[in-house]
Amino acid sequence: MKITDLLKPSAVKLGVKAADKMAAIDQLVDLQFSTGNVADKEGYKQAILAREEQGTTAVGEGIAIPHAKTAAVSNPSLAAITVDGGVDYDAPDGKASDLMFMIAAPDTKADVHLQVLAQLSTLLMDEDFTSKLRAAKTPEEFCSIIDAAEAEREAADVAKAEAAAVATAAGNYPDILAVTACPTGIAHTYMAAENLEKKAAEMGLTLKAETQGSAGAKNVLTADEIAHAKGIIIAADKNVDRARFAGKQVYATSVSAGINEPEKLINVIVNNEAPVQEGSVVTGADAAAESEGIGRTIYKHLMNGVSHMLPLVIGGGILTAIAFLVDQPGLGTGAYGSSIPAAAFFKKIGEEAFGMMLPILAGYIAMSIADRPGLAPGIVGGLFAKAGYSLAFLGTAPDFNGDLNVSGGFIAALFAGFAAGYLTLWIEKLCDHLPDALEGIKPILLYPLLGTLCIGAVMYVLNPIFGAINTALNGFLSSMGGANIVLLGAVVGGMMSIDMGGPFNKAAYVFSTGLLAGAALGETGQIVMASCMVGGMVPPIVIALSTTFFKNKWSKADRDAGLVNYIMGLSFISEGAIPFAAADPGRVLPSCIIGSAVAGAMSAAAGCYSPAPHGGAWVIAVLGNPVMFLVALLVGSAVGALILSLWKKPVAE
Repeated sequence: MKITDLLKPSAVKLGVKAADKMAAIDQLVDLQFSTGNVADKEGYKQAILAREEQGTTAVGEGIAIPHAKTAAVSNPSLAAITVDGGVDYDAPDGKASDLMFMIAAPDTKADVHLQVLAQLSTLLMDEDFTSKLRAAKTPEEFCSIIDAAEAEREAADVAKAEAAAVATAAGNYPDILAVTACPTGIAHTYMAAENLEKKAAEMGLTLKAETQGSAGAKNVLTADEIAHAKGIIIAADKNVDRARFAGKQVYATSVSAGINEPEKLINVIVNNEAPVQEGSVVTGADAAAESEGIGRTIYKHLMNGVSHMLPLVIGGGILTAIAFLVDQPGLGTGAYGSSIPAAAFFKKIGEEAFGMMLPILAGYIAMSIADRPGLAPGIVGGLFAKAGYSLAFLGTAPDFNGDLNVSGGFIAALFAGFAAGYLTLWIEKLCDHLPDALEGIKPILLYPLLGTLCIGAVMYVLNPIFGAINTALNGFLSSMGGANIVLLGAVVGGMMSIDMGGPFNKAAYVFSTGLLAGAALGETGQIVMASCMVGGMVPPIVIALSTTFFKNKWSKADRDAGLVNYIMGLSFISEGAIPFAAADPGRVLPSCIIGSAVAGAMSAAAGCYSPAPHGGAWVIAVLGNPVMFLVALLVGSAVGALILSLWKKPVAE
């Protein structure tokens, strides 16, 4: 498959006018939709914008490659534009972007098209090639330039592979190795590899880059190459297993640094400035954080735990909610939710899944900090946090009196995750002084044994403190009534709209699901969960209502896109409002925040409660006081839509 099998002249526009980044994206999305390869235009656009939220897809030198792998795409395709004067695309070098390719990849296991897209990404690193593209007069000429460059590149790749094979056979190994990876693994992964290899050649060095893309790892580094290399550069925006690099210099940074600062990264290895890999994590200053602040580092570890925890929360929570829905005979009794076999079946599965929430949260926080050796201690710490084991527990009779165990809950699990991670790093550092003969047993015996022992001892001692905090917090929340619970509902609801999927949104959601765990039907935790959910449903519906009833304030494209937000809002997908917020944050965000706060407050005031952590309107049957929940949703959305619509100025078609 060739690049021009995916890029047709009909999907190329030259010399287009675009006022800003969003306008350029809209034109590219329209081109992609015109190819017939995008089944859901709005869904594809949302996926493109979600990728931009992770970091700009501009790579510098006037080039941007927005991309998405999503079920909204039926077949792989490319679209391209050149923009007169360029637009500000948040490029790392600050230059305006005037040459853009948009990639549409279906969410399937097929990966032939990804290899083609990798080829395009590397071609774009050639300044002569991009200059010819910018000078093209017609779409046909544009595509013919790509054809010629691709043929030349294929011949060069064959020669390069043959030379590498000869060098390896002669015992000549690469001077430096690299691993590149980005979250989607489509474009930046290969561009970073290309730039590192090119810059190394200019500096008189040889560099081999392993790419960990959507199509899997390519050009994989061998044990012999690692053994003979001076050091390894990891240019990645996702976790890369570093255990194989033990004893070597390892410098870890972002994939964008691999694209834009290859010489700097290579010099770090050449000048022996990178930390040495000891065990399975990089010690020393840990350059992997790319000069991140403490807050950003902590947030990254926390989100690693949250992302692995949420499937258990959602799956277990909804199964538990189904149990209540099924158990109509038990309504109003103490056995409600499990009084009949069918309900008990769903409830048991849901409870077991939900019960793993805290251990998995702690385990993957620890793993983010200390890599694989941190996982077992983190999970054990989370189990201790959940169970509330303490030193007093050790002195009980053999029947293990559970009354002495007070769970530290979510706060204790957070502590356990971070403590387990950093304890594991400390243990690894201590083990550095052991004889070399014990090197092989460190990761399989010493790290898990000592890490689990240490975190268990720590949690035995500290659990009573966390238990007291958790008890006091739950007691305070449970005692809330009237204005207090309404205020809490307003705060949680409003936070869901501050950044729609960002740190504030996730903090509110995690807080609410933490209270939900173990809360009985109608208790404070379930009331807060309902406020959280209704608050997250409001932003898309605010947009939908405004685009429906105030048509003069929106362009036709916005009005068409706004209709999809009815479904997204009802499905509790706040991200549906992101494109509109990105285009006009000064008006959209405050309007949505106010609307969500109103909805959260009304839901709490009416005593609405949700035993399910997700689902939106589709779990309405299990909500407490569902009519008032819907009223709160409608009123909050209407308030937000009115504020936004009165605030916005009319748009000239």
